[in-house]
Amino acid sequence: MASKRNLKRKLLDQHLVFPLDELNQDLLERVLSWLPTSTFLRLTSVSKRWKSAANSPVFHHACSQIPSREPWFYMVDSSQSSEIKNQQQFVYDAAEMNWKFLTYPSNFIGEKKLNQSNFLPVAASGGLLCFHNGENGEFLICNPVTSSYRKLPFLDYSDTLSAIGMISTQESYKLFLIFGEISSLSFRVYDSTADSWEDTAILSKKSPTCPAAQFCTTDDDDDDRMLYFLSKCGNVVATEIQKNPCKQYSSITTTTKGDRQEILCFLNSSGKVVACNLTEKHFFEYPRLLPLHHEYSIDLVECGGELLAVVLSEFLETASLRIWKFDEKEWAWNQVLTMPSAISHEFYSKKVDINCTGSSEHMFVCISNSGSSDDESCRYFLCKLAENEWTELPACSGKFSCAFSFQPRIEASV
Repeated sequence: MASKRNLKRKLLDQHLVFPLDELNQDLLERVLSWLPTSTFLRLTSVSKRWKSAANSPVFHHACSQIPSREPWFYMVDSSQSSEIKNQQQFVYDAAEMNWKFLTYPSNFIGEKKLNQSNFLPVAASGGLLCFHNGENGEFLICNPVTSSYRKLPFLDYSDTLSAIGMISTQESYKLFLIFGEISSLSFRVYDSTADSWEDTAILSKKSPTCPAAQFCTTDDDDDDRMLYFLSKCGNVVATEIQKNPCKQYSSITTTTKGDRQEILCFLNSSGKVVACNLTEKHFFEYPRLLPLHHEYSIDLVECGGELLAVVLSEFLETASLRIWKFDEKEWAWNQVLTMPSAISHEFYSKKVDINCTGSSEHMFVCISNSGSSDDESCRYFLCKLAENEWTELPACSGKFSCAFSFQPRIEASV
């Protein structure tokens, strides 16, 4: 009787198995589109039929219908030499929770102009990365998974570049450039649908309309100038924020759900958060998060369409890393998350720099000390925002000072 039951179970299992080879090509490509991107890249070596799906319009359309993918974090070398000409670029895969490296084909890294230039990543959105050449001001949009790229039309500008932001959809993308100082801000927009730069637009300063903001004391204009003071250790400290070259123009770009207004936020040189409404062409400043003469490292991050400020500060002989969200009604910063003190205390008095990036559910934090030769001078943490769960990532063959979050989308077009 037992052997009969086993035979029936075996026959039933055989009926439940449906070979993928019996699917027609369109249906096979729709099934493959649900695989994680890294898995599909490995499976392209299974057969010619599976490999042919990579360039199929049906497969690309099916991939575009997937609402979201677990992010990859594109790592930037702490030696600030992570140019495109380096053949291997490291990423951290949040889905498989491991390190991967991307190898660019020879036609991507071998082009003479690219090989001699110093393109560094400065922004990311959707499945695309933006690279900037600080020497000649050129911009490059790249899909890191497929290595496809496009050089944007050359833009000749003389004003000081303050921030770079990017927004992408399935069909198009926009690149935003903010110029000038707080007293005089302007912006330019590149629209991929027109493949051209729009004319310069001026941003006017707007006072907050929130009633609570009227009772807040405003900082004097002198607060925006660089000041020097002695720290508790006797070191000379400058109030002007020193940024990593890749994060020099870092900004957070979002689109409001209701009226689809495009908002770009960035940190000015004195550590204030500046919010630019590019749709209505005005800007305002949020109140300062910490006192001016307080030693700290700060960065902005966008998670699920919301602006968060990440601050590493020292107080009462300990270090704390806290995440803050701005309450528009109360016109004040509220703490929403914090790194466990057992971890953050390790960075006390080490003068580390924090650089963060985010996705809908995760926040990636790079903590680095450029002046240290220790193997532990660069450490990486991944935080699940809903659970406030912090995980330190394993060491990687390289030291990275910051990362850019993007979705690994094969169908993302430049």
